[in-house]
Amino acid sequence: MNVTLRQLRVFRSVAEGRNFSRAGDQVGLSQPAVSRSISELEAQLGLKLLDRTTREVVLTDAGQSFAARLDRVLDELDQTLQDVAGLASARGGKVRVASSPTLSANLMPDCIAACAVQAPGIQFLLLDRIQQDVMDSVRSGEVDFGVVIEPSEADDLHCESILDDPFMVVTLPSHRLAQKAAVNWSALDGQPLVLLDHASGSRRLIDQALERHGARCDVKQQLGHATTVFRMVEAGIGISVMPGLSLPPEGLARLVVRPLVPNVQRAIMLIRRRNRELSPLAQRVWRMVRETAALSEAPPASPAATR
Repeated sequence: MNVTLRQLRVFRSVAEGRNFSRAGDQVGLSQPAVSRSISELEAQLGLKLLDRTTREVVLTDAGQSFAARLDRVLDELDQTLQDVAGLASARGGKVRVASSPTLSANLMPDCIAACAVQAPGIQFLLLDRIQQDVMDSVRSGEVDFGVVIEPSEADDLHCESILDDPFMVVTLPSHRLAQKAAVNWSALDGQPLVLLDHASGSRRLIDQALERHGARCDVKQQLGHATTVFRMVEAGIGISVMPGLSLPPEGLARLVVRPLVPNVQRAIMLIRRRNRELSPLAQRVWRMVRETAALSEAPPASPAATR
């Protein structure tokens, strides 16, 4: 059965006014178009809904039964369409975003603050999780979208790169590498390292860069949090390779940070389910995260700024 919404609205107008001309004025159709629409509706239903004479329009029993139910159905449909259309201009609601720990600590606070200023009606809820859990949360629909380090397997996700974050070497001031303006990856060969563990999206990229540049290192500790890595380096357990965004804005008082060359960066990405559109509110937050990331700068690498 191929009944159209226009046919239903035309029939309701005729049933209410019992006049084809007035019904046409209400729905914006000519009288012949109204008559044709009613005939098409009756043909689809296999029922005669109206008896029309030169003087009046009378509802058949089937027409009366249909008209009585149609009012409620069309009213509910109109309200549903208005509610859905209102989502596009909605100013308030919750948006759930998941991100990996270093990003939660050093990028997302600025994003949440920007949202509070630009869209105070949106409640920006952050889930701080390891990278794999962030991706699982996006896939399951638990969150609207995620912020991660470039994933290795994401064919089922839409990914958008928003920021390139370079890797740095972190050492004690007394270490010989601290005396250099920049450190070659190959110079890390044989060094004891303290690194983020493999739950971090950065670890895979660090391991690949070390191998590519022939740096065979003894990984002394593998840890889940950047703060713990820095404390281990302070204790002299080893040096570290860390992404720039893992460094606190105020710098590291007792450590030295130097850029690694050739430059190796990790891509910070927004991810969402492929072929699933974000809600208008989530799209707005997605844009704000992207714009805030664009304003982020890599940490300075000069001795005065990193000690």
